[in-house]
Amino acid sequence: MKPLVSIIMGSTSDLKIMEEAAIILNEFKIPFEVNALSAHRTPQQAIDFSKKAADRGIKVIIAGAGGAAHLPGVVAALTPLPVIGVPIKASMSLDGWDSILSILQMPPGIPVATVGLNAARNAGILAAQILGVADNQIQETVKSFKAGLEKKIVEANLELAKIKFEFKVN
Repeated sequence: MKPLVSIIMGSTSDLKIMEEAAIILNEFKIPFEVNALSAHRTPQQAIDFSKKAADRGIKVIIAGAGGAAHLPGVVAALTPLPVIGVPIKASMSLDGWDSILSILQMPPGIPVATVGLNAARNAGILAAQILGVADNQIQETVKSFKAGLEKKIVEANLELAKIKFEFKVN
């Protein structure tokens, strides 16, 4: 089985956040790989990975980084594949704003789809949606997942209807 999605992160300290993307891809039965790459500490490895990912059969890259968070942008500059950036609130972070802005504010021609701070789960779901454009089975899995989300809210509203307050009208 060859990976369709590559999950990369600036360091293994990001794994606690990035494993959420792995969990959802695993639930959706989408083959993936997980690696640490640093735009700053292993720049040549990041370049080699980026240039070879498409030839290896990777279809989407999820790149998480904290602090200066250059990894998603560097990868996006070097690959034709869609890159989903996950800004991570690192220990030395400025409340996550440094990584959010580093990933979000890309120059023209180098897009990075950016999810919310620490939102690797959403990155995994977005990767599945991208793959689902060309794979009906994955698309059906995403549809089923979203139907499950709807069902949870419907059930929650049934429970909320049971709560009584003197001035509650629903």
